[in-house]
Amino acid sequence: MKIALYGRPFVEDCRKSIHELFRILEESKIELFIYKPFLEFLRSQAKIDPKVTDTFQSHNDLNRDVQFMFSIGGDGTFLNTVAIVQDYGIPIAGINTGRLGFLANITVDSLSSSIMAILQGHYSTELRSLIRLDLSSGSINGFCCALNDVTIQKRYSSMITIHAYLNDVLLNSYWADGLIISTPTGSTAYSLSVGGPIVTPDSNNFIISPLAPHNLTVRPVIVPDTKVIRLKTESRDSSFLISIDSRVEIIDSNPEIIIRRADFEVKTIRIEGNTFYDNLRHKLMWGLDRRN
Repeated sequence: MKIALYGRPFVEDCRKSIHELFRILEESKIELFIYKPFLEFLRSQAKIDPKVTDTFQSHNDLNRDVQFMFSIGGDGTFLNTVAIVQDYGIPIAGINTGRLGFLANITVDSLSSSIMAILQGHYSTELRSLIRLDLSSGSINGFCCALNDVTIQKRYSSMITIHAYLNDVLLNSYWADGLIISTPTGSTAYSLSVGGPIVTPDSNNFIISPLAPHNLTVRPVIVPDTKVIRLKTESRDSSFLISIDSRVEIIDSNPEIIIRRADFEVKTIRIEGNTFYDNLRHKLMWGLDRRN
């Protein structure tokens, strides 16, 4: 079996569990492919020297034959892992060495049992939709798809006006600090923090949520992800920001922004006995009540 591993530096408290991870993989005769900067961290700072088949540094040199991709870090690391895997169809398992770990839902405490469950086939695979972003002129550097959300945001102090169209029909003109277009996966991320709804990962929609709108009647709206969203911006400033998950670009011109569902999905791994609703209750404290 071939497994790839992408990660970020972790704290000393996680070292013992990560060392155990590599012991299990070596004893299971796994062909291991590791993100090169992370391997350098393991050897130089974590004092872990795993047996490695090869390394990779980007999507282009990732071995397409690997059966699983392990992400070691927090949710931000998981999003970077998606940018490495892209459309290869490799299932991603998130190992949480960060804080919340909503996407990276394998805890350090359950790491050994979770890895054994994956190797023995005791897991399910969920398909997660992505947003694709294109510009009417110019292009975005690197991976132009987002698992969580795309955000258009002011760069300086003045509000921006964003005219939003669904399949060329005007939805609204937003006077605001910005606009978040989220996938169902991203409904528990930035969109949630501005009052957007929680939706299940299989909902097949976009959530459009304004950032600090200058109108009390403007609220988030859910639309089918079969729609193509076009955005036109107006601002006193000559530039604005576009963020695609954790990647941010400054746009100095004023192109039309086209947002649609990507033509591929990302596979995520969920260990048996752990559900999306478990994460809502335990990690977001959803429905927490002393009577429960």
